[in-house]
Amino acid sequence: MRVLLLEDDPDLALGVAGALRRAGLSVDVTGTLAAADEALSVNAYDTAVLDRMVPDGDALQLVARMRQRGFGVPVLFLTARDQIHDRVDGFEAGGDDYLVKPFAVPELVVRVRSLCRRSGTLRPAVLECGDLRIDSARHEVARAGIELSLTPKEFAVLELLATRPGQVVTRSELVEHCWDEMADPASNVVDVVVGQLRRKLGPPAVLSTVRGRGYRLDSA
Repeated sequence: MRVLLLEDDPDLALGVAGALRRAGLSVDVTGTLAAADEALSVNAYDTAVLDRMVPDGDALQLVARMRQRGFGVPVLFLTARDQIHDRVDGFEAGGDDYLVKPFAVPELVVRVRSLCRRSGTLRPAVLECGDLRIDSARHEVARAGIELSLTPKEFAVLELLATRPGQVVTRSELVEHCWDEMADPASNVVDVVVGQLRRKLGPPAVLSTVRGRGYRLDSA
């Protein structure tokens, strides 16, 4: 799952982005409304986390324009503005959640993952495919009742594949949703992660490579 973060405080942006990445999310970081608007226009995001007040304006206007253009990506506002009318303004502009600074980073991560599950088709908190059980909220994976230790990137790839069991997910889709803008789509990074994931899932094989198309997760 891929997240856009708009935050003009470099230290806070670094901390939030790091926490989200450790939770298995890909994060693109911007510091201005103009940069965020451009990123939203060219990339597919599962959630946008937007600091309301940045040097070139109020993110409320950006979200209002997004909604007018038909963008349905869920939005979480971050702000030091904690009055009731500020929250009402955020929701009326098209926001989906609102978190007041200072905030607990673990709470932010949970809220972002919850919003990511809303994007597109509503995703359940727990995904099951055969004997695989993927708990998105707890960030845990088990096969036949045995817990597996996955890296954040391996978890992100498996989670996306599990949302479409039995269907082919292309390499470009995996790059778009599981890596950030720094990823090189021409590299073999997807193949490496899928290979590691296949070994950790063990036999019988449930993760297939569909030559020339992508990858598919099947029931054992």
